[in-house]
Amino acid sequence: MPDGLPTEIDLTRPSAARVYDYFLGGAHNFEIDRQLAEQIASMTPNLAATMRSGREFLRRAVRALLDAGIDQFLDIGSGIPTVGNVHEVAQAANPKARVVYVDIDPVAVAHSRELLAGNDLTGVVHADLREPERILTETHQLNLIDFSRPMGILLAGVVHFVPDAARPEEILSTLRAAAAPGSFLVISHSTFEDQPQEMLDAQRLSARTDTEITLRSRAQITGFFGDWTVLEPGVVHMPLWRPDSPSDVDEHPERFGAFGGVARYDQSAG
Repeated sequence: MPDGLPTEIDLTRPSAARVYDYFLGGAHNFEIDRQLAEQIASMTPNLAATMRSGREFLRRAVRALLDAGIDQFLDIGSGIPTVGNVHEVAQAANPKARVVYVDIDPVAVAHSRELLAGNDLTGVVHADLREPERILTETHQLNLIDFSRPMGILLAGVVHFVPDAARPEEILSTLRAAAAPGSFLVISHSTFEDQPQEMLDAQRLSARTDTEITLRSRAQITGFFGDWTVLEPGVVHMPLWRPDSPSDVDEHPERFGAFGGVARYDQSAG
C-alpha cells in the first residue's frame, strides 16, 4: 500500500480517477489502472486527446478567472488534483488563491488528501454533484471559501454524468444561487452535435462508471448557465475557447466531442 493511502482503498481494482490521471500523464496510477486505460484507448483512440483537451480548456478558463480577480475556486468533479490542476495554476499566479476540490470517487478523495497535505489553502470534500446542498454545506465548513465574495465554480467534464432524471438544471440553479455577484461558472460537457455515429458509440463505451454519460446539445449546455452572462466566444468546441495561440486550435476541434463555456454572474442577474 503506498504511503498515505487509506487501507480501505482496493488496489486490485482499477479506479476511474487513476485511469483519468494516467491519460493526463500523471503519476498517481497503478498497473491495474494502466491496463484498463490501454483497453479503453484501443476502443477509443481519441479519448486521451479528448481528456487533455478538456484539461487545457480548464487551465485557460482558470487563468481567465484569475485575470478577472477571482482568488477562490470550487472544483466539483475534480478527480485527482495532479498534472497542472486548479490549485497549481491558481497558486502559481496568486499564492493566496484558495481551492476546494469535490469528488464522488473515494479513491480520488483519498489521493487528493494525500497530495494536498500541507497545503493549507486547499481542501477536499467527498460528495456527489447531485447533492449540491451537501457540497455547499461541507465547503462552508472548511472555511476556505468566502461565499460573500466572488468565486469560480468549476464543472469540467462532470455534468454529463448527471442524467436528465436527476434534474441537472435544478442542481446548477442551486449552485448558482449560492454564489455572490461577480462569480464565474465554468462548464465543459460532452455533446452529440457534430459527431459521427462511431464517435458517439465510443464515447458511451468509454464511460467506465456506474452512470452513463448523457450527451447534450449546445443549447442544453448553454442553459446550465441560467441568466448569467456567457463570455466570448460563447459555448464552443473546447479548443476554440480562447486558445493561447491560433496554432493551438485543432483542424477539427469538433472531434473532441465536447463544448466548453464560461459565464459571469452580473449584479443585474436574478
